[in-house]
Amino acid sequence: MNIAILGSGRGSNAEAILAAQAAGQLGRARVAAIFCDIPGARILALGPRFGVPAFQPDSGPFKTKFPPEIETVWANAIRAAGGDFIVLAGFMRVVKAPLLDAFAGRIINLHPSLLPAFAGLDGIGQAWRYGVKVAGCTVHYVNAEVDGGAIIDQAVVRREDADTPESFAEKIHAAEHRLLPDVIRRLSLAE
Repeated sequence: MNIAILGSGRGSNAEAILAAQAAGQLGRARVAAIFCDIPGARILALGPRFGVPAFQPDSGPFKTKFPPEIETVWANAIRAAGGDFIVLAGFMRVVKAPLLDAFAGRIINLHPSLLPAFAGLDGIGQAWRYGVKVAGCTVHYVNAEVDGGAIIDQAVVRREDADTPESFAEKIHAAEHRLLPDVIRRLSLAE
C-alpha cells in the first residue's frame, strides 16, 4: 500500500503517519509522497525531514475545490509519485470524480468529529458549541458526499468540565494522531 498524503496546513497528522512509519508501525504501508495545495504550508517541510518527496501542484483558482482538469492533474501526479492509496489528512478541498474515479475505494479521510455528527468544516468547534460531553474523530472512506463515506473507525474523547476550547481541540488532535496511523496499519495488513 503506497500512500499519498494530501494536506493543506501544518501537517500534524501527516507527521504522525511519518513517525509511525519511521518506527515500523505502519504494517505493509509506506508513504510514497506528500501533496499540498497551499504554497509554503508546513506539511511540505515534512517531506525532506522524513525522506519523502513533497509536491505542491497547481490547485486552480478555488480554495475549497479543484476544477476537474486540475483534479485530473493531481490524480496523475499521485500515480507518477507511486501512490496507489490516498490519505486525506487535514486536506481542506472537496474531492470529486477525477480523484474518486482514479482511486475508487482507496481514499480515506480523517475528520475531527464522531461522524455522522458535525460533518463539514470545524467539527471540533461545532461539537464544542453544541455542548457535547463526548466527541472525537473518525476515519472514513471518501465518496461524493462530504464526510459521508463508510466509517472505518472512531476514537472517543470526553469533554471535561475543566476543558477549554483549546484543550478540547488538543485532546481530539492527540486522538487523531493515534487513530489514523493505526487505521492505515490495519488496512495495509488486510490487503
